[in-house]
Amino acid sequence: MLIGVPREVKTDEYRVAMLPVGAEELTRAGHKVLVEAGAGVGSGISDEMYAINGATIVNTANEVWSAADLIVKVKEPQATEWPLIRPGQLIFTYFHFAASEELTRSVMATGATALAYETLRGPKGDLPCLTPMSEVAGRMSIQEGAKYLERPQLGRGILLAGVPGVAPAHIAILGGGVVGKSAARIAAGFQADVVLLDISVDRLRYLEDIMPPNVNTLFSDRHNIREQLRLADLVIGAVLVEGARAPRLVTREDLKLMKPGAVIIDVAVDQGGCIETTKPTTHSNPTYVVDGIVHYCVTNMPGAVGRTSTYALCNVTLPYVLRLANQGLAAATTADPGLANAVNLHKGRITNRPVADTFGLPFTAFAP
Repeated sequence: MLIGVPREVKTDEYRVAMLPVGAEELTRAGHKVLVEAGAGVGSGISDEMYAINGATIVNTANEVWSAADLIVKVKEPQATEWPLIRPGQLIFTYFHFAASEELTRSVMATGATALAYETLRGPKGDLPCLTPMSEVAGRMSIQEGAKYLERPQLGRGILLAGVPGVAPAHIAILGGGVVGKSAARIAAGFQADVVLLDISVDRLRYLEDIMPPNVNTLFSDRHNIREQLRLADLVIGAVLVEGARAPRLVTREDLKLMKPGAVIIDVAVDQGGCIETTKPTTHSNPTYVVDGIVHYCVTNMPGAVGRTSTYALCNVTLPYVLRLANQGLAAATTADPGLANAVNLHKGRITNRPVADTFGLPFTAFAP
């Protein structure tokens, strides 16, 4: 099989979808790997490193897309890439279709097969390709929150840890999954006052057991959320519904409960956001203010730490790339139902029910 690795073109995206060891493993297995020149620069990986490990370096994205049977990416194809997609081509990347009907319809129209990292299930029912980036984004949410709470960034002028005689920041984290757990650990290290909210009591019991004393848990309902908004200096949106649009937990009216200069970091923005006032931003222009509340809603947070993120991502994606290359789509997805769950679009049809339901479009069960 011919595997293509294009350079990412999303604004401020510095990750790359394959490490040099991936090129070596694939070429050793008899496949050919095309890497667009400069694809790894943002992660500190030179073209030469790919070349000495068996990859062929090509100068343009068109050379990659026009030849490859399997495209391996990090972020969803951008509008400039849609015309390059071919019928029957396999595209393995983060898609987050439920956040964009335009993207969904555009990829449907190509006739390609879209395998989404974020819905691929592991043998234990986990989300192995989503987990490492959720860990990165969760950790980053606290360091970004700390920065934007500073007064020059229009925040409240709050130090997360406080100092003797002055209370630390109060941080409310909506969602106790991978993002929420990762954020809480870092926030606890800053000595902030942290509350984790989730709708699963079992999850809250687990979090209560593993978290330090300055992290408390709370059942997530409208009353508790509103009370936490009143108290919070920093709110982290960390809600995930697999494949579907994130539920709206905070309305614009709720912002009136918050302190002027408080900060919201909506990590759920990739799936549409869990705050009504969320809109996608970039690392170059990451924040905006609504009703006195600073919003940080960057859609590719881990892209800013490209080296860490690339290695964390490729560690988990390479085994699946090898399976697809060695076995082909039909055999690989038949052998692994978790990989089949990654197929969101196939032959112009939506094969992921939450995506279909989000836009009121027909759902077709995946049949390779």
